[in-house]
Amino acid sequence: MTALDLAQLPAWLGSLFWAIGRVSGLCLVAPVFSATVVSARIRIGVVVVLSLVLAPLAPATIDPLSGDGVATMAGQLLIGAAVGFVLKLVFEAVSFGGELVGQSMSLGFAEVVNPQAGGSANVLSEFYLLLVTLLFLAMDGHLRLIALLADSFRSLPPGAPAIDANGLHAVAGFAAELFSGAVRVALPAMTSLLVVNIGFAAISRAAPSMNLFAVGFPITVSLGFIALWLALRSLPGAFAALQDDAWSLMRNLLGG
Repeated sequence: MTALDLAQLPAWLGSLFWAIGRVSGLCLVAPVFSATVVSARIRIGVVVVLSLVLAPLAPATIDPLSGDGVATMAGQLLIGAAVGFVLKLVFEAVSFGGELVGQSMSLGFAEVVNPQAGGSANVLSEFYLLLVTLLFLAMDGHLRLIALLADSFRSLPPGAPAIDANGLHAVAGFAAELFSGAVRVALPAMTSLLVVNIGFAAISRAAPSMNLFAVGFPITVSLGFIALWLALRSLPGAFAALQDDAWSLMRNLLGG
């Protein structure tokens, strides 16, 4: 019985190593899972728990201590990081859209701490980021991501060719969604504020002696908040459209 257990030990370790590699790559990059506001112990615990759950799905056909095993582990890290990066681009697109709205409202100087990546960020950018994070969790996006990772061990098992150059090119091409998604998120509010600025330009031509900075700043901020409130209705739809494109690309990367 002991000999049987020792003979199965490399297979168990291999399955666990492949799961740890793919889950670690995902948790290093993916939003929510990689948030620095969460302590390192909790993030490590999440990686260990997910790896133990997903380990039975990872076939152990390669010795993890061999040269092929090291290359396979690097491939698992790349797969998880690529999937997390695609999803991160969606969140960054929304965050960038919020920053554009903040600049249009003359709130570019207002900054707060970014709990996702640390450092400082525009206050409206952070507001949009927190909203879509709550939407992502409310829509069970984290569970959908874990399910996609579990299915990836069937469609792209360890030892199979990892993401090739075409897959990496598709990920780089999806980065263009960051700009188009930001425009999609910020366009309603920015259009309203553009009309306000055009109105101030007309006033400055009619009354050059008026101090538009003293008068225009509070009006721009007040009308900007009204435009922001009205534009928030379109945020879930824009975020859902970006997510659909991201899920489609992630399934293609994982061979689904």
